[in-house]
Amino acid sequence: MTKKFPSKTNLPWWKKGVIYQIYPRSFNDTSGNGIGDLKGISKKISYLSSLGVDAIWLSPIFTSPMKDMGYDVSNYTDIDPLFGNILDFEKLIEKAKENKIKVIIDQVLSHSSDIHPFFKTSKSNKNNSKSDWYVWADPKPDGSPPNNWLSVFGGSAWEWDTSREQYYLHNFLKSQPDFNFHNEDVQKWLLSTVKFWLEKGVDGFRLDTANYYFHDKKLRNNPAIKSKASGKNPYYYQNLKYSINQKDNFAFLKKLRKLTDEYKETMMIGEISNVELQAKYTADNDKLHMAYSFDLLRDEFSPKHIRNTVSKFFKETKDGWPTWSFSNHDVVRHLSRWNKTKKDRQKFAKLTCALLMSLKGTPCIYQGEELGQTQTKIEFDEIKDPPGKKFWPMDFGRDGCRTPMIWDESKKFAGFSNAKPWLPIKKEQIINSVNKQLKNRNSTYHFYKTFISLRKKISFFTEEIYFENNNEVLIFYRGNEKEICCMFNLSQREIAIDNTYGKIIPFLPSQQVRQDSKKLNLSFYGFCFLSKTDFKISNKKS
Repeated sequence: MTKKFPSKTNLPWWKKGVIYQIYPRSFNDTSGNGIGDLKGISKKISYLSSLGVDAIWLSPIFTSPMKDMGYDVSNYTDIDPLFGNILDFEKLIEKAKENKIKVIIDQVLSHSSDIHPFFKTSKSNKNNSKSDWYVWADPKPDGSPPNNWLSVFGGSAWEWDTSREQYYLHNFLKSQPDFNFHNEDVQKWLLSTVKFWLEKGVDGFRLDTANYYFHDKKLRNNPAIKSKASGKNPYYYQNLKYSINQKDNFAFLKKLRKLTDEYKETMMIGEISNVELQAKYTADNDKLHMAYSFDLLRDEFSPKHIRNTVSKFFKETKDGWPTWSFSNHDVVRHLSRWNKTKKDRQKFAKLTCALLMSLKGTPCIYQGEELGQTQTKIEFDEIKDPPGKKFWPMDFGRDGCRTPMIWDESKKFAGFSNAKPWLPIKKEQIINSVNKQLKNRNSTYHFYKTFISLRKKISFFTEEIYFENNNEVLIFYRGNEKEICCMFNLSQREIAIDNTYGKIIPFLPSQQVRQDSKKLNLSFYGFCFLSKTDFKISNKKS
């Protein structure tokens, strides 16, 4: 007897949808200045709708001196002229909603730009209306900083200010002073800026560095630790016990949650350091709706690592919900990071798409990922990213994953702009154009489109996940009763396993796999979906 796959019901959109991250500077330029803008995004909404995504997340678009590409905000309730204006934003929201696409915007609440009016007032003297809005501290008797805290972007996290004759805290660039969240007025004001965008009709927020809001009031030194990343950046020599990850973060996030819950179907995604915190920050349905960590955004790519990361999240929380992504604006694109041999890139792109869409949680894809886009090689004189300049050549910075979207390989500047783009467009990326892939039914783009559509029709992809303890092949089940077996060969060699998993499901994509009555043979980057029950897809809408 053939059973129908049940479609999704009774879940909020953010648990069953697919999010698409847009880096606005590099998506589509309509103004002719070589930098993407809001009108450019509006013009491509039909492309995103056709792909099948449910929401777009926009990296920062607020007024900023752009020393950290918009993550240094100087006006929290206005649009930077580089991207357009408030009217352009309102039109984008309207166009997106016409196409049933939600709009999520970045919120950079932990710190502002040093040209923000509040910081200018705060640093003018020790006795003014904003004197305690940022984190100020006296020097040690020898004039050195108050403690050993370091900046993510290199050097001390403390910068001396001659006007106040004090140090101020900056976890990132010295032009990004940290707000003092221990001041209730700071929290109230930041909440008011969030409310401003809710009133504009946004559907959610991605909270930048959501575990960085509070610091230890006593300014105690961070203890030392040795980590794998410490050779590149001294920041990772420390256990960041006192500078970030304070329990006070939870209380503020509960205030944010209370505010967003006043607006129907609004949600928050937090950027969190690791999977343990990812679980804590989404537990109990009173803080973040979802969070993503960097555990699947780093170099390790193995059945054991993926199994341990996803399992750990659901072991740490019963009611939390994760967002999973393999690429974003902060890391090397996963097709280059995990497939360093560059072998069979399209097969690898399809494998990673199928894997991301099959994990329990909400998938977030990064612009160009649906094209199988790779990391752009950036030369030193092309670098715009501050960490790239600081840590070259050990770290090339983040520019390589932020280069412009490739729309049409036949046009100058690949259809992104009529002017020279702010970051270079190179041959390796041009071959992965939207124009070319739309015409090819076997392209990576069409694979993403197909899988996104199928994922929405099969409720098992939102139900439980159960992993097998196999370090050769990644094997897990989806569905409360283990209805679907998902199998992935992440390696570049052929692997044969005993077939006790059922038959390959014909209408779900598979690749590089042979099946007989006793064995499954998965060639390099092979994957398939199996079941012991014959299923067909229900035509009912979710």
